[in-house]
Amino acid sequence: MRVYVAGHRGMVGGAISRKLAERGDEVVTRTHAQLDLTDQAAVRNFFASEKVDAVVLAAAKVGGIHANNTYPAQFIYENMMIEANVVHQAYAVGVTKLLFLGSSCIYPRAVAQPMREDALLTGVLEPTNEPYAIAKIAGIKLCESYNRQYGTDYRSVMPTNLYGPGDNFHLENSHVMPALIRRFHESVRDGIDTVAIWGSGTPMREFLHVDDMADASIFVLDLPSAQYEANTQPMLSHINVGYGEDVSIAELAHLVAKVTGFTGEIVFDASKPDGTMRKLMDSSRLNAMGWRPSVALEEGIAETYQWFCANVVQAAEV
Repeated sequence: MRVYVAGHRGMVGGAISRKLAERGDEVVTRTHAQLDLTDQAAVRNFFASEKVDAVVLAAAKVGGIHANNTYPAQFIYENMMIEANVVHQAYAVGVTKLLFLGSSCIYPRAVAQPMREDALLTGVLEPTNEPYAIAKIAGIKLCESYNRQYGTDYRSVMPTNLYGPGDNFHLENSHVMPALIRRFHESVRDGIDTVAIWGSGTPMREFLHVDDMADASIFVLDLPSAQYEANTQPMLSHINVGYGEDVSIAELAHLVAKVTGFTGEIVFDASKPDGTMRKLMDSSRLNAMGWRPSVALEEGIAETYQWFCANVVQAAEV
């Protein structure tokens, strides 16, 4: 297939692009400078000139709590424009296969754990990233609506917390896994024997290696229509993608310490906020269709640490 991967420079889009290329598909990409996905005319011209068989929509404006709180209008506008333009123009030129990548933040703030697909739209969203979550929900509903009205085959997958090669290791705005990898690495480098971590260490989080997410995405994209439709509903068609197990932040910290060679003391500052106590996806729908993750957590952390040393640390030393 000729597959257009929107967002190929991101961690997930990059992993999906690599896996598609490895199996022999022709991957079509454009950088943001080459194609602004919020520009309707530009997206129309792209689809008119590039005859693609399928689309993977992994492009999005993303950021942490601070960015979401500071730029809520940009987060909802840019993400909804990207989704609307790509989905509609793909349909307009006859592309019948599309995979939309969402986020676990689509689910209500106070949701039963593990989070099931049918929890969507059953409660109030987390206020700090509500605009982003609303945009991702809109993406799901775009796909479902085009399927219902036009007979397309547009599918959606919702990943849990992802990590792996290509992650963001910035000290101030990275997620917990890359932040811990960097902190423990720098503590070992600088001879620091104590690392303090915000919170009690008791919150539970689920982590999925990005290569597993890429594998699951292609698995869902490839599913025969009959099998996909037998396991979903026309207006409840998105599929959770998770590891299936969670760990406490304390357990994660000790795993990262082991991988990075940190042998000092890990201190948890319980005066700092813990955030949500548990976030675990119910991935039984995907498991029932025949997919399971293959990268164990400690193995994945070790691989990610090797990538960090080879790409982030060495680049900083040049």
